[in-house]
Amino acid sequence: MSALLRLVGRRLLQLPVMILGITFLVFLVMSFSPADPAIQALGEGASLEAREAYRAANGLDDPLLVRYVAFLAGLVQGDLGTFSARQTPVVDEVARALPITLQLTFLGLIIGVVGALLLGVTAALFRDRWPDKAIRVVSVASLATPSFWLAVLLIQAVTLGLGWLPASGPLPDPSTDLGGYLARMALPAFALGVPVVGQLTRVVRTAMVEELDKDYVRTAVGAGVPRHVVVGRNVLRNALITPITVLGLRVGYLIGGAVIIEVIFALPGMGTLILNGVTNNEPNLVQGVTLTVALAFVLINIVVDMLYVLVNPRIRTV
Repeated sequence: MSALLRLVGRRLLQLPVMILGITFLVFLVMSFSPADPAIQALGEGASLEAREAYRAANGLDDPLLVRYVAFLAGLVQGDLGTFSARQTPVVDEVARALPITLQLTFLGLIIGVVGALLLGVTAALFRDRWPDKAIRVVSVASLATPSFWLAVLLIQAVTLGLGWLPASGPLPDPSTDLGGYLARMALPAFALGVPVVGQLTRVVRTAMVEELDKDYVRTAVGAGVPRHVVVGRNVLRNALITPITVLGLRVGYLIGGAVIIEVIFALPGMGTLILNGVTNNEPNLVQGVTLTVALAFVLINIVVDMLYVLVNPRIRTV
């Protein structure tokens, strides 16, 4: 528990620095946007004097650092600007889209983790036999399959009548229609999770094989402890630390992949939102979505770091 508390303390101390770095990088990149906020606010027919007055009133002519400080002040108050196309605050748009992206990421993560554990553990227990060889083929094929390509194939399968799950249409509310919600999210989550299965399966197998070859496993089995008990209580838990490390790195892929998958399957998440921002030349919207996704990635990785200690309490250097 002390190791976990030290880890939480250090990550909390690092969090403000990471947030400042992310916000400044996003703000710096978006400052080069060719879109003129004055034109977006006043319209194409606004006079030059009106545009200049708008820029002066909103500090758009101030130095970069002054504008960044003002941006941070608004960010602290939950102000990410306005989505001009709908005349709504960006934070409201993000609040509607972010849960869908997180739900898709979570479902893809569940598919990736469950599939990798089943295949990886099976391959390790049947090492160098036909189940192991078959799983290696499945793992390589999954790893070599891009999510967006698999998504297109799934949509084509549905279009040709080879599937029974919807690839488009409105997303049902899970509180009132859980079955419809899961059916609508099944194909996107599957497309997102399959490449994760490919990578994690190989990692789980390698970690399990290394753990199974250790002396304590042979000693326990020789002492009469059932093999499945040793595997379930000791081997699997000790072997999980490496897959969790890799999984933490894959979280960024899952979030980024979810943004792309949402566009392909027409889900109203962050991917569709940022596409609207780019299409409508809305830098505030693009900036808000990018910043939110980046912060979500940082926070999720902090949670994954904490899992290291929970899974393997022998770790004391954090």
